Amino acid sequence: MRRSTRLFEIIQILRATDAPVTAEALAEKLEVSVRTVYRDIAALQAQRTPIEGEAGVGYLMRRGYDLPPLNFDAEEVEALWVGLSMLARTGDSTLQQAADRVCRKIEALRAPADWLQVAPWGAPMDDPEKGCIPVVNYREAIRQERKIRITYVNSADLQSERIVRPVALIYHIECTMLAAWCELRNGFRHFRTDRIWACELIDDHFCGQGKPLRAIWQEQNRWDDTAQSAISGR
Repeated sequence: MRRSTRLFEIIQILRATDAPVTAEALAEKLEVSVRTVYRDIAALQAQRTPIEGEAGVGYLMRRGYDLPPLNFDAEEVEALWVGLSMLARTGDSTLQQAADRVCRKIEALRAPADWLQVAPWGAPMDDPEKGCIPVVNYREAIRQERKIRITYVNSADLQSERIVRPVALIYHIECTMLAAWCELRNGFRHFRTDRIWACELIDDHFCGQGKPLRAIWQEQNRWDDTAQSAISGR
């Protein structure tokens, strides 16, 4: 989580409670150290954010402090709610956590709508405790234009090790696909993330190549029948 996002989250957490929140509780929610929370609180107070309290006691937002409202009409809020809820079906746990944070931010704008339901079934959750590779690893590699070494098992149970240049993630209902330039096959391939058994960021970047590679990939894959032949990762 970026520092700016973390500072915003601290404000949201403190706004949502009437009781003091300890630095330890904030650290657990934000998945950072207590020392980081102390630094963030000090930074917010330096920006004149009305946070009261101290270490060992807890922190509380002074009443009356608010952020500028988001201006969405009813249908826009419902569209956001459904779209964010569907992220749970992608299996991407980090995106789901981000979606939950956004849902809390728009909660006050959403009228009760129990008739809007999203089925929970979809791609399996990328739980590291179950041996799954977190999808966030691929997104970070794409953003950093960094090569990754993967161990992949295709639909025929054939295992191979590849060095790839990841360019895109495609979220299907039943799975998530990683689109990448495969150095073994010297071409674009699509890999189901639930068939990637190991993934390692390597100290080799392809800086400046991500955008043109993605443009070529998009030109070659227009979601027609011919594009489906590349999905096996062979």
